[in-house]
Amino acid sequence: MSDAPQRRFDLREFKAISRAISTYEDLNILMDHMVEGIARTFKVKGASIMLYDETERQLFRVASFGLSDSYLKKGPLLLGEQDNAFIKGEPFLVPDMLSDPRIQYPEAARAENIRSMYSFPIKSRNAVVGVLRIYHGETIDLHPDDADSISVMSLHLGLVIEGNGLRNFLMTVSGAMANLPPRMR
Repeated sequence: MSDAPQRRFDLREFKAISRAISTYEDLNILMDHMVEGIARTFKVKGASIMLYDETERQLFRVASFGLSDSYLKKGPLLLGEQDNAFIKGEPFLVPDMLSDPRIQYPEAARAENIRSMYSFPIKSRNAVVGVLRIYHGETIDLHPDDADSISVMSLHLGLVIEGNGLRNFLMTVSGAMANLPPRMR
């Protein structure tokens, strides 16, 4: 009997999710559906998406599923050299959040019954703009192909976030141009 983790995503599911990511109109609904879908598919405690604010130098949660309000409000999520998913742009697993020195709030994890966390970078071009994190009450054991699928979905999300930002910028410029006197347009 093999100890290898079971594959959860097949190609058909991956294509459907990828298609949905690229066609969603509302970014907030997309992110809510993504974290719920990941948590349910992998039967984990919860999942969240956090985006980086350069001014505050911290991550802000924009979507979550399966996590309590008290855990979500545990305090600011400051970035340090230890956050590989963000600093190095690579996925990483924290098998024991209760004893890992990289974890800012181990007591909050204990109270939430979270033991492990898998973190995936969300990239826009070459820059990491956030992270998608998966939380579980025991060690997360993903099939390597599933980890790759989540990494690719995170990259797709980064492109959607970039496109959404550009669209908002263009709408702002267009609105400003419309308010100019006709001779200045």
